[in-house]
Amino acid sequence: MSAKEKKEAVKGKESLAHKGLLRTITLVSTFGGLLFGYDTGVINGALPFMATAGQLNLTPVTEGLVASSLLLGAAFGAVFGGRLSDKHGRRKTILYLALLFIAATLGCTFSPNASVMIAFRFLLGLAVGCASVTVPTFLAEISPAERRGRIVTQNELMIVIGQLLAYTFNAIIGNTMGESANVWRYMLVIATLPAVALWFGMLIVPESPRWLAAKGRMGDALRVLKQIREDSRAQQEIKEIKHAIAIEGTSKKAGFHDFQEPWIRRILLIGIGIAIVQQITGVNSIMYYGTEILREAGFQTEAALIGNIANGVISVIAVIFGIWLLGKVRRRPMLIIGQIGTMTALLLIGILSIVLEGTAALPYVVLSLTVLFLAFQQAAISTVTWLMLSEIFPMHVRGLGMGISTFCLWTANFLIGFTFPILLNHIGMSATFFIFVAMNILAILFVKKYVPETKGRSLEQLEHSFRQYGRQADQEMPNQTTHFS
Repeated sequence: MSAKEKKEAVKGKESLAHKGLLRTITLVSTFGGLLFGYDTGVINGALPFMATAGQLNLTPVTEGLVASSLLLGAAFGAVFGGRLSDKHGRRKTILYLALLFIAATLGCTFSPNASVMIAFRFLLGLAVGCASVTVPTFLAEISPAERRGRIVTQNELMIVIGQLLAYTFNAIIGNTMGESANVWRYMLVIATLPAVALWFGMLIVPESPRWLAAKGRMGDALRVLKQIREDSRAQQEIKEIKHAIAIEGTSKKAGFHDFQEPWIRRILLIGIGIAIVQQITGVNSIMYYGTEILREAGFQTEAALIGNIANGVISVIAVIFGIWLLGKVRRRPMLIIGQIGTMTALLLIGILSIVLEGTAALPYVVLSLTVLFLAFQQAAISTVTWLMLSEIFPMHVRGLGMGISTFCLWTANFLIGFTFPILLNHIGMSATFFIFVAMNILAILFVKKYVPETKGRSLEQLEHSFRQYGRQADQEMPNQTTHFS
């Protein structure tokens, strides 16, 4: 073997080692996404049993509070998570979250009444909200630019896998142990297992190199980069990071004052808009209340639990397809196509719930349309949302900016989660889904006018583009899609 061939062989082995460690980091950290998915999805099947259990006796209002208290906690967790991850690091924050997941899950499992359940669901929401900010940020910061879309959206894949696991365990436990008053407790406690795996796994994961660099620890940042990149690329990347930090002048602590700069404030408003757009599709009315929707359409509880697995399966398949699609097409067209698809499915649910009311076909039609809805939602909207939120903010406010955006996402989620069972009870399924259709029309208009394209640029290149465009921008937010197309 020639010297050149030996060099290429060594380079290939190094590349495999780098990719292997990157895969390990991605898998371990996305257990936070798995917990996010399981804890938001498990309530779907647990609610019908909680509502009839002697200890809880839920009304439509308390049912909404049990489901949505997690979402309110997640809104605050998103803000605190951004600040904690900026101050203490992405890795250490995720370690803390694993412990909070364990404690809050056990608290929910052993809750003696609705009040205690709501309190612990709020604490669990703090962990979910923190994870929803910190994990995508961490993944974006360790990813090579050309693989960032695929790596960051693996967190979305783990979220829907968590939801599928929740639906599956709900169906198995509900159909085999449905006579037990404590059946819902068995559904909830399973979430402790991935939380323990997350804690132990993060002990061996390195810190984000970009966070280390932002704290002035350039040597440590380069060392981590060399673990997950080839040497020459690590050297080039650390130069880009140093250059970005020099321009920002940010060894300082990030704060709300940073958003006084017009170009950063513009990015924040876009981030908030993207976050709210993802929620007003009505996706989580189906993810949290899918069993209730199918029961409302005509299924019995046991059949609804089984039928709901279809929602979980299509979500996983759709996210896998969406991850593949991100490598082929741009983010913005995916978002618009996803919104058109979800709006069409919601409109059909509303119309056919009137036309087929009382027929044997209605529950199967509704199930088919919720599957269609989730195919568009998970393949296009959810994958793009979490990826773009992790991409658009400058380094020194990335945690805080994503935290504020995700706070708005979870606040919208809370409002929808709380009001959905009340609307369903008072105005019926059709009118409720027509409201979501109207909100989707507004969402499409927002994306078309304001959301930029981010595909194919490093985080530092994106920041430079936003900064340059901000210098030329008018006082009012313009259409940024031309500049980034």
